[in-house]
Amino acid sequence: MSRESNSSSDHTAENGSSVHHVVHIDTSFLSKMEGKMQELPKLLNTGAGIDSCCIFRVPHSLSEINEKAYRPHIVSIGPFHHGEGFQMIQEHKWRFLGDLLLRAESRRVVLKDFLEAVAPMEEEIRKSYSETLKFSGLDLIEMMVLDGCFIIELFCKVARIAPVHPDGPLFTMAWVLPFLMRDLLRLENQIPYFVLEKLFDLSVGSGNDGPSLAKLALGFFNYMVQRPVHVLEKYYDKEGKHLLDLFRLSFIPDCQEEPRRPSKFLHLIQSAKKIDQAGVKFKLRKTYSILDVKFRNGVLEIPVLTIDDFWSSLFLNFVAFEQCYCHSSKYFTTYATLMGCLINTPADAGFLGDHKIIENYFGTDEEVARFFNNVGKDVAFDIHRNYLSKVFEEVNEIYQNHWHVRWAGFMHTYFNTPWSFISAAAAVLLLLLTMTQTFYTAYQYYKPPK
Repeated sequence: MSRESNSSSDHTAENGSSVHHVVHIDTSFLSKMEGKMQELPKLLNTGAGIDSCCIFRVPHSLSEINEKAYRPHIVSIGPFHHGEGFQMIQEHKWRFLGDLLLRAESRRVVLKDFLEAVAPMEEEIRKSYSETLKFSGLDLIEMMVLDGCFIIELFCKVARIAPVHPDGPLFTMAWVLPFLMRDLLRLENQIPYFVLEKLFDLSVGSGNDGPSLAKLALGFFNYMVQRPVHVLEKYYDKEGKHLLDLFRLSFIPDCQEEPRRPSKFLHLIQSAKKIDQAGVKFKLRKTYSILDVKFRNGVLEIPVLTIDDFWSSLFLNFVAFEQCYCHSSKYFTTYATLMGCLINTPADAGFLGDHKIIENYFGTDEEVARFFNNVGKDVAFDIHRNYLSKVFEEVNEIYQNHWHVRWAGFMHTYFNTPWSFISAAAAVLLLLLTMTQTFYTAYQYYKPPK
């Protein structure tokens, strides 16, 4: 690009002077600029905000907390981490595909049928990912069939409706299955649920005489959560956007995310230790969903939360999905906000541990406090529209009752332990004796005995 000054364009006015420059754009430079624009990588899918787009790269603002929580460790599923290694499991994908095809022969289904069933879905598959996929149509279809059939066959083998090789390392080495379960529940490691359903219908079939895909999936992940069958049965007809979403839906309680009117009490609550001193009691709630929190008659009932590697990873991916997918409910985001408020310090984590609300397998209360301080960091949260808005409001109403807080603080300070009670009682007794002695001394002074 050349830049020239045209003297004929210079003007001088009585009140001053101004210089105008004529800029000439070189056509070769213009062509170069246009070429660079066309070469730019189109990372963000043009349909990233629509309902069908449900599989995302986790934003840096979330992943910087714990990047390992979102990346697969032993198996890559889908395009985002394709080709990143994991050779051992990659070999087993082909073996599992062979096993599934061998059983599908009884249904007169061959590999070509799987490929032809997935091929018409290519455009819909691409719209499911937040980034423009660099894979060709054939490569993408092959990936979906291979990864999808591996997942289905894995579910079938664990459920014992497909034979298991006795020397297969996926089942003989105790550490493999837990890692597989975690990897299959990472947001960046998903394939669309409609692909899994299509492959499942072709290979296994669903109906009155067989299990549904949701039943096999929830049963597979239940090895890490241990919920009764009657709890899982309510979700056998669910269809999530992917496996992570399906598993998330199985924890959603019946209460709705309804908008709540503005109130001076509707804001974030104080830490567990502070609201305990204000008179709010804590109680372990016996239920099968960690989200099922209740506040009744001054008692905050919270289900037990196990803090270990599986649940911490799962929790972060649930929140990441709700933050990225604008069409999702925000139940786990709300729960993370609540727990982040309650656990402000290691002492708060220890307090909830003493009440059996937190089972800490991290090791220290400091690590638990750090986890919850980070998990709610930089997340979008609407205090006026969430399933716990009534809980926030009612807890704050008690906490902001000043006389109530002072009395509760007094009771906590002087009557919390037997020794503090004895000290307080002795001080009161001494005060009463002193007052009595003062009274009689003054009485004798003003009315001496005759």
